[in-house]
Amino acid sequence: MPTRPDPLGTPLTPGATRALVLGAGEIGKEVAIELQRLGVEVIACDRYANAPAMQVAHRCHVVDMLDAVALRAVIDAERPQVVIPEIEAIATEVLIDVEAGGVTVVPTAHATRLTMDREALRRLAAEELGLPTSPYRFVDSLAALRSAVGELGTPCVVKPVMSSSGKGQSVVTTPADADAAWGYAMEGSRAAGVRAIVEGFVDFDYEITQLTVRHVGGTLFLDPIGHLQEDGDYRESWQPQAMSHEALAESRRIAGVVTAALGGWGVFGVEFFVRGDEVLFSEVSPRPHDTGLVTLVSQDLSECALHARAILGLPVHVRMLGPSASSAIVVKGTGVPTFHGVADAIALPDTDIRLFGKPRVEGRRRMGVTLARGVTVDAARSRAREAGAALTVHLT
Repeated sequence: MPTRPDPLGTPLTPGATRALVLGAGEIGKEVAIELQRLGVEVIACDRYANAPAMQVAHRCHVVDMLDAVALRAVIDAERPQVVIPEIEAIATEVLIDVEAGGVTVVPTAHATRLTMDREALRRLAAEELGLPTSPYRFVDSLAALRSAVGELGTPCVVKPVMSSSGKGQSVVTTPADADAAWGYAMEGSRAAGVRAIVEGFVDFDYEITQLTVRHVGGTLFLDPIGHLQEDGDYRESWQPQAMSHEALAESRRIAGVVTAALGGWGVFGVEFFVRGDEVLFSEVSPRPHDTGLVTLVSQDLSECALHARAILGLPVHVRMLGPSASSAIVVKGTGVPTFHGVADAIALPDTDIRLFGKPRVEGRRRMGVTLARGVTVDAARSRAREAGAALTVHLT
């Protein structure tokens, strides 16, 4: 188990408790804010300047985190007690080394390395832990992909073994789509090498994220989160997702098994396909999940607040505030955004907005999220979508 960084120091003094956040996007920003509320000195890193978490951190660094030498130089300069990976594209050998030297890596360096590699994770879940998953094949060439498509049938899903937020993911609807899927997977890969996973299509009723919090007092399971995806990236999420008692119990059992195997403290986003009472493991992220942005409105403590507390060895508890939903604000084009209609978007009761502060759009990018509560989940979803529809984004 990690060492509890207790007592907590005072920022910008020799006795400060320092946390290095690797990945300064919207979730890294929320984690940084929650850590600062607990008196932690926060340093944010990302591959580009002025990333969201950099705008609230005490200090920041622009660095390619796949560059082991550059990443190690930042860690040596900052001397954090805690390193918090918030993205997959990290030179994990550096994390293993610094963890051996006494630095706490969240949840662990091993978990970070394992979960950034879909092959290692799937083999752990299906072959070592014996958990139910979709049928799959791993391929390292276009010829192997074509063969896997023939074995698994269509439709099937192709993903790079190392990627995130849907990058490089596509659906093969006919064998003729295999060539394009291979090229797209290689473009979207976040690491060197040519390898992908091909997953047989699962005819599921719905998908969920089971946020699971491992902390000093045990394991906490939050209410299940339902979500919609487009091109492998989240567009809406809601909490709670209605599901049978049997399916809920099974999802929590599997989440407990997977997160125990990974170890450490913090929030894990465990994803499942659900068909009736049947639950199939899909993936796990050893950090707060983008679909969990709904917890900014659905709970008294968001997933990021819970992550911060668990990391620091503090007591963890949560109170649900009611049926809630989030809707992603996705902007397409090129330029610097300005947001119009914000007042209209939050005019409805129990409705809020988070604009992430990402400096530019290049193609398509999630730039914010609308949040809403309602008497029912359907009412909350409708309100969150209505808030999003009130916004207009201009790029200059």
